[in-house]
Amino acid sequence: MTIKVAIAGARGRMGSAAVESILAAINIEVVAVLDYKYEGKYLHGTEVNDKLGGVPIYTSLANLAAVEKPDVLLDLTDPDAVFKNAQDALALGIRPVVGTSGLSKEDIDRLSDLATKGQIGGIIAPNFSIGAVLMMKFSAMAARYLGDIEILEMHHDRKVDAPSGTAVKTVEMIREVRKQHKQGHPEEKEHQQGARGADVEGMKIHSIRLPGLLAHQEVLLGGTGELLSIRHDSFDRSCFMPGILMAIRTVMERKELVYGLENILE
Repeated sequence: MTIKVAIAGARGRMGSAAVESILAAINIEVVAVLDYKYEGKYLHGTEVNDKLGGVPIYTSLANLAAVEKPDVLLDLTDPDAVFKNAQDALALGIRPVVGTSGLSKEDIDRLSDLATKGQIGGIIAPNFSIGAVLMMKFSAMAARYLGDIEILEMHHDRKVDAPSGTAVKTVEMIREVRKQHKQGHPEEKEHQQGARGADVEGMKIHSIRLPGLLAHQEVLLGGTGELLSIRHDSFDRSCFMPGILMAIRTVMERKELVYGLENILE
């Protein structure tokens, strides 16, 4: 069986890489692109034109679904669009695979309810990199024993949300095993607002945005006389493609929403 995939955000850097990867995959095909413009045109690689033979572009998910009948909507857009796209996909019987960060807990809970009621799979992955997922899992394992933690997440300067979805997911995984407590000196003072980063139950998150970066995260876990550093670096968007293909294949077997790629790793 060939899995038919529609992609939202196909003209972006991650979307372009995903199109190329899916086109080269076995038993998966790109049947359409969901965009906010270029209705009726075709995507040929990174170029949009009127030439037949490319991937057809739609501005309406309902119209796309009626004509192309995709099994999966891969959403690589932005936080402003992704919730509606995923909600509409579930209503149309299309399985959403979401790689966009910025969804709130309320958004995720709402999508989870819709998936459960419709008995249809969905996957939300703050990070599609297998290495990044392992970094999060290892950090949660270590937090059982080293509970004083600071996270440095570093991304390119075009990223709009902070902290990153990966950092938020890391904190959520650590919170399950770490006893809440305040870190550092009890009378600590910030002489410049934000100097100590965001505070989540005493843990600190520092968001760095610079040109030249792609996606990087380091989790520092301190103990008496020692420091454990767990770091992951993404140097090229190709590192996200195996996770995307895994999610597309796995979502076909699910009847509920899965939050986090770690939940589908063997």
